[in-house]
Amino acid sequence: MKYFHQSIKKKNLLFIAIFVILGFIALQIPVAELAGSKVKFTIYDAFAPIAGSFIGSIPGVMAVFLMQFFNFLVHGAQIQDAGTIIRLFPMLFAVLYFSKKGKVNLIVPALAIAAFIAHPIGRTVWYFALFWLIPIGAYFFHDRFLLARALGATFTAHAVGGALWIWAFALPAPVWNSLIPIVIAERLLFALGISGSFILVNNLLGFLEKKRLLNLGFYIDPKYLAPVLRNAQHAPTTSSTK
Repeated sequence: MKYFHQSIKKKNLLFIAIFVILGFIALQIPVAELAGSKVKFTIYDAFAPIAGSFIGSIPGVMAVFLMQFFNFLVHGAQIQDAGTIIRLFPMLFAVLYFSKKGKVNLIVPALAIAAFIAHPIGRTVWYFALFWLIPIGAYFFHDRFLLARALGATFTAHAVGGALWIWAFALPAPVWNSLIPIVIAERLLFALGISGSFILVNNLLGFLEKKRLLNLGFYIDPKYLAPVLRNAQHAPTTSSTK
């Protein structure tokens, strides 16, 4: 309970509000369309996972859920299949993965693999679920390499989405086979996007605090600050809220 009360401080509410607005804008910029549905990947997929890094897991998940829910309400008249509903959930697990290292980072992809292979079609393309060993492997490098952390987050979202997708749409085996090269390209792109988004926001917050334009105590990772900003950081501005 103490952590929950800390997680809803005014600074977190402000951050949530800003993230909801930015996330909603990102949701309007499509990148690719999901097979078997009219749902599209957007810039949001490379932006949303970083939310929990600056204010902690719970408010980060809240921010991402609210931005998706708001988008859901605005475009509700365009919902044509279960894919829109399913899309509400995978990114929440990506936020949890990226925000902190925890056992859930191992459990979620493992459960997704089991759920995928449990489906009759999934058993015929079991090797597709091997993608979801990536977040399990990346778990051991979570705090050492930003790209590993980003890969783990985006493949966790993919794992949750894939496990739900096969049960909701039962796409035939040839479709899953055709998706393999697409998944490789898109997830590498998203991982780079997540890493870039994190570095950009981290440095933006560092700059705002250095100029005393913002002093809300958001977590700023000094390891990914530009040298001029890193030298200006002090303990109070780099204390974790997680």
